[in-house]
Amino acid sequence: MRTTIKDLSLHWQSHNLCCTYPYGNRPKWLILETEMMTKQPRSRNALSQRSRPEYSVPALDKGLDVLEALAAAASPLSLSEIARSIGQTPSAVFRLLNRLESRLYVTRDSVSGQYSLSLKLLELSHSYPPVEHLTRVSGCFIRELADSSRESVHLSVLNHGRLVVLMDVASPLRVRFAHQVGSQFSPVATNSGRLLLAYLNPEDLENCLTEDEDYTKLPKAKRETFHEELKSIRRNRCAVSFSEERAGMRDIAVLVGNPAVGSTAALAIACLGSVKDKAGVNRIVSALQDCASRITVAMGLSYER
Repeated sequence: MRTTIKDLSLHWQSHNLCCTYPYGNRPKWLILETEMMTKQPRSRNALSQRSRPEYSVPALDKGLDVLEALAAAASPLSLSEIARSIGQTPSAVFRLLNRLESRLYVTRDSVSGQYSLSLKLLELSHSYPPVEHLTRVSGCFIRELADSSRESVHLSVLNHGRLVVLMDVASPLRVRFAHQVGSQFSPVATNSGRLLLAYLNPEDLENCLTEDEDYTKLPKAKRETFHEELKSIRRNRCAVSFSEERAGMRDIAVLVGNPAVGSTAALAIACLGSVKDKAGVNRIVSALQDCASRITVAMGLSYER
């Protein structure tokens, strides 16, 4: 999967995202301000059903092609290598590089003459609050999913090893399951928490589990089973389990975001007996994945089912 410049511009070092469900008898609360916007930005490749006109800006497209080529390269590139990779003439690429260098988006080695990305894109990404961005772009999609599925939909974040409920959109039905925004729980003991853990790199996973009391209390055999479950979740790209909290309830969660750049989330539904067979589970998973893909693209990230 190719890392795009849009992925890099939204890189979140310490804000991995995940959806969760209540666990334990000692909830703690972290109040997060989540301003909901009525108008949602739509990206160029948004999977929304709504159509809109596209306007061609060739010069801008070429400049973005240059940035994406440099982002995908394992080492600095020469002028001719960049031109060849994006299918442009060296003279056209030289003018683009000149402007990008003057705006500090790329740097040129004074000895080799090769080009590489600067840290300006990373600087820009940290100037935009990731939680605010996530809630702003995802609100309308999650509300649509709650209405169409007639189930409550939940979105949460992983913050310092704890799962924090970021958004809760209730089912339109009278009997429904809800989560308190701001509540936080152990990721090990929740379905969506395990989804998030499955996509952490080995070092981050080890650090997170070392600090988790629920994991440290597990005997060796159950720890091995737990890690096998994480592998299965990653292969299936979703997590499905019966709720640890309520009998007869199924927890179903799918990934939002792009693990390649460390920006991940989980979108989840807790089904109150409405899903009784594999076909029903598959229906909910498909609806969740469609919503997750729309949110991911609206955030400016590439999505892969």
